[in-house]
Amino acid sequence: MSARTARDRARRRLRLPSWTATLRWKAALFIMVMCCFLASVLGILVHVLVSRQTEHQARDAALVRLDSVVASYVAGEPLGRDARLDPPELPPALRDMARRGERGTQLGQLRDGRPVMWAVTPADGKALAVGQDYSQRATVISGLDQAIIGSAAVAITLTLIVGLYATRSVTRRLHRTAQVARRISTGDLDARVDDPRAQRPEYARDETAAVAAALDAMAASLQSKLHSEQRFTADVAHELRTPLTGLHAAAELLPPGRPTEMVQERVQAMRRLTEDLLEISRLDAEVERADLDVHRLGPLAERAVRGTGQEAEVRVVRDCEVETDQRRLERVLGNLVVNAHKHGRPPVVLTVDGPVVTVRDHGDGYPDELLAEGPQRFRSRPKNGRKDGGHGLGLTIAVGQARVLGTTLRFSNAPDGGAVAELTVHPPRTDRRAADGGPAAEDRDGGRAAEDGGDGAASRDAGAP
Repeated sequence: MSARTARDRARRRLRLPSWTATLRWKAALFIMVMCCFLASVLGILVHVLVSRQTEHQARDAALVRLDSVVASYVAGEPLGRDARLDPPELPPALRDMARRGERGTQLGQLRDGRPVMWAVTPADGKALAVGQDYSQRATVISGLDQAIIGSAAVAITLTLIVGLYATRSVTRRLHRTAQVARRISTGDLDARVDDPRAQRPEYARDETAAVAAALDAMAASLQSKLHSEQRFTADVAHELRTPLTGLHAAAELLPPGRPTEMVQERVQAMRRLTEDLLEISRLDAEVERADLDVHRLGPLAERAVRGTGQEAEVRVVRDCEVETDQRRLERVLGNLVVNAHKHGRPPVVLTVDGPVVTVRDHGDGYPDELLAEGPQRFRSRPKNGRKDGGHGLGLTIAVGQARVLGTTLRFSNAPDGGAVAELTVHPPRTDRRAADGGPAAEDRDGGRAAEDGGDGAASRDAGAP
């Protein structure tokens, strides 16, 4: 196993849950870390200052007691229970100081483990030491440390709760902005954030409100430009219909001949382009509504291929009933077949497998930009280097009509070459309820498919008559 593979596995094992990437979790972590840091710094400072002050007081008290013991020692009086000569518990550093003729203090311990503050001074070559109990002061410092830790934990918890509550409104507004942005990206140009801080001037505008206001302004501008483009396309196409009708009538009056045929062909192409532009403008305006009814998909696909006037093989692997708009579905399938002939190579095969219809040619396949971005109007790759590659409106109309039908249209390339368009049509509502777990729908296709071919598959040529 390579080192890179090992690192990748280690990263997968150490991957944090997705919720840790949220802004709220990061804000909570930042607040907690900063509170812990501040509490630690303040706790250490208080502990050091109080410990030094307590120890300094204990040293002063031990030195005062040492002066009293020295006076008693000189006078030959008893030293007291806390004073002795060369006690065995005396720290070596203090013993050395006494031998050098110096006096000093040091915090140490007795044999039973109790803390004691030692004060020592030289006396006849020995160390006269006073040991004052330090247990009470140590208990006070320990209690102070516990109070610091407890108060820090309470402060961190309260600050974390307040911080989470404060960031909740910000993250909620950001989530709202993200949802609106996703709706706009899917085509809902009427979606707006409408953040109150951006709408009301009396509110102070923060960064979240600025983002929301910018998104709303962008959506409004985009909607206005798209509506202007749609109106322009519809107006141009509508205005072209009248002169094209007259031009078509005039072309019919020309004497027979090749020039007349060329003129009529160009006029017919312009009329088709105008009708396509009008259809696209209606689809962009989202005013089209599907007239749904139940149809058998196999015969409907054959009728769509015959209507194109192109040769294509129709393979009905598994026929079924679907709920769709016959005219619109024939328009989608017809455009796919025509596009396969125009930009691909025969044979063109249309396959019906249940509610899925696949149109495939055996050409060079779809270009990469179409697979990545989808069909684009007026962007069409010429076939075999010719300039008459089309206007790129056929697939655009197919996608728009599929959206009106509520179906799914996908484009891909076959592994062995050729473009593949896959259309998934909705079954009737009763079949959809059965697929969702409701009562099973009656199988109306099995017996008929068995009669058609034994294995439920059929293949027919639906080319032009």
